[in-house]
Amino acid sequence: MRRILWFRRDLRTEDNPLLSLQGEVLPIFIFDTTILSSLKPDDRRVTFIFQTLIAIKKSLQDKGLNLALFYGKPVDIFDYLLRVEKFDEVCASRDYDAYAIERDRTVSHRIMFHYLHDNYIFRHDEVLKDNGTPYLVFTPFYNRAKSLFRPEHMREYKPSHQQLISFNFDIIHAIDGTTHKTLPISLSSIEFEQQDLPDILCQSPIDKLNRFTDKISDYHHNRDFMALSATSHISSDLRFGRLSVRALLRWLSEQKKQGIDTEPFFRELIFREFYAMLLAHFPHLSTTNFRYPFKGIENESYFNAFCNAQTGVPIVDAGIRELLHTGEMHNRVRMIVASFFTKNLLLPWQWGEAFFAKHLNDYDASSNILSWQWSAGTGVDPQPYFRIFNPYTQASKFDSNGDYIRRWIPELNSVPTKTLYTESLLFSLNLSSYPSPIVNHRESSQKALNYYKSL
Repeated sequence: MRRILWFRRDLRTEDNPLLSLQGEVLPIFIFDTTILSSLKPDDRRVTFIFQTLIAIKKSLQDKGLNLALFYGKPVDIFDYLLRVEKFDEVCASRDYDAYAIERDRTVSHRIMFHYLHDNYIFRHDEVLKDNGTPYLVFTPFYNRAKSLFRPEHMREYKPSHQQLISFNFDIIHAIDGTTHKTLPISLSSIEFEQQDLPDILCQSPIDKLNRFTDKISDYHHNRDFMALSATSHISSDLRFGRLSVRALLRWLSEQKKQGIDTEPFFRELIFREFYAMLLAHFPHLSTTNFRYPFKGIENESYFNAFCNAQTGVPIVDAGIRELLHTGEMHNRVRMIVASFFTKNLLLPWQWGEAFFAKHLNDYDASSNILSWQWSAGTGVDPQPYFRIFNPYTQASKFDSNGDYIRRWIPELNSVPTKTLYTESLLFSLNLSSYPSPIVNHRESSQKALNYYKSL
C-alpha cells in the first residue's frame, strides 16, 4: 500500500503511529497558507516549528526515510500529489477544531483518509455517559476517564519497515492552484523571519521531564505560585507533538511507582481531554457561547490598554508582558487575566481568546477557547458568572513577595510590595512610567454582576 504520512501535531519520530505503518510511504509536512496568512512574519512559533521539522528530517534520514515540505493550501497540495503519483490513502492524527475538521473533510473527498489516534489519551467518543452523550461537567468526566484508563492507553508505537517513495526532498514545494514552484528550505521562502526562541522552547521534552522529576512531588502545592519554576513546561511539546501523551503517561507511571502522588498532574491532563472532547462534540463553541447571551461590551480603549500591558493592574500587566516577550504565561496568571478581561473590563471573551491565540506558544484551540468560556461564565461547566477573581488578592496570595510582578514590570522595583496588592495605593502612586488602574475592582465587578443579571 502506498501511503502519504501527513505530519501535523505529531512532530517527532519516536512513538509515532505514522511510522508504525508498513508499506511504501511519503512523509510530508504542509506549511498551510490558510493558517500562516493570519500570522505576522516574526511569529516565533513558525521558527519553532521550522527548527523542529529540520530535526525530524534528519531523524527520518537516519531511518532511511525523509520529509517532503510543502507550502500552500492542503487541498491544492493533495491535488498536486495525486497528479504526480498514485497513492492509496493519507494517514494523519485526528484534530478537533473547526478548521481542521473542514480541512480533513475536503481532503477526504480526494483520497481515502486514514485517521490515527495520537494527540490525546482517549478518543473523542470514548469517555461518554451511559446513554452515549458527552459529559458537560468535568468531575464526572474525570471519574469516568479514570475508570476507563488502561495500560493500552500508554502503549508505545514501534517503527515498522517502510519503503520511501522517490520524491524531491531538498526543496519546499510551493503549490498555488495548479502552479508548482520550488523554493529553498528556509523560513524566508515561506515569508517568515528567523526568531530567537526562549530557552524553554529550545529544551528537549525529555530534559524538561528530567528536571520535573525533582518537582512533581510538590506540584500540587507549588503549581499556582507564578514566581516558582514548579511546572513541567511541556505544554508546547504536547501541543506540537514533540512529546507523545503516551510517553508522558509512561513517565508518570514510573513516578507513581516511586510513591509519588501523580494524581494532580494527571487531573490536568484529563482537563485537556475534556476540552478536546467538548469541542469535538460542540464545534460551534469555537465562537458561540454554550450558555448566556453574553456578548461583552466592545471598548477599544480598554482592549488596547490590555494588549499593551497598560491596565495599571500589576499582576495582569505582568502576565501580558510575559506573553508578549516569551509566548508563555503561567496558568494561574492566565485565569486571573481572563477573569479581569471578561468581568472587570466586560470585553467579549472572543477578543481575549484571539489575543492569546496570536501569542501563546502552546496555543491549542480547544483548551484556549473553553478556558476563556469558563472564565466568562458562558461555557460548559463554567466558573459561575458571579465569581470574579480579585487580581490584587490573587497576586498577594500567589506572588506574595512581588517577584513575578517585578520580573516583568521593572518600573515597580522600588514600589513597596504592599502597594502592588493595594488598589487604593496604586491609584495614588502617580508614576510617570506606569499607569494607574483603568478600572476600580469593586465598581467594575458590580457592573459585571448587573450586566449578567440583565441577560
